Amino acid sequence: MVEETVPVAPAPKPTPQPAPKPTQASNVKAASEKVFKPLNTDAGQAAPRELEMIMDIPVKLYVELGRTRITIKQLLELTQGSVVELEGLAGDPMDILINGHLVAQGEVVVVDEKYGIRVTEIITPSERAQKLNQ
Repeated sequence: MVEETVPVAPAPKPTPQPAPKPTQASNVKAASEKVFKPLNTDAGQAAPRELEMIMDIPVKLYVELGRTRITIKQLLELTQGSVVELEGLAGDPMDILINGHLVAQGEVVVVDEKYGIRVTEIITPSERAQKLNQ
């Protein structure tokens, strides 16, 4: 039995069509047009309501006693009873940090046999920048 092969004609190539020209839609706005509503200029009324929305968000408060730099060798030599000297003097105000950002300073107090902190100074943004540069 002999098999016959039938020649297959190549598929015709599609003819390129010109790209359709974009039409001017009536709902298209220029980029320079204002898209947002103007902000409420009476901030006194909106602020309490907006603040109320975030009042229950938890933040981490840290009180930093002090800092120092030590070498790896000194770190490995630490044993129970070792004393590490920190920068700052005894009686200096402690830094109060919220989520890692300095916001205030205070003094250590004892409250019902637990340590606490009495806020003595709220740090302004410009003072925060100065403390970071020290």
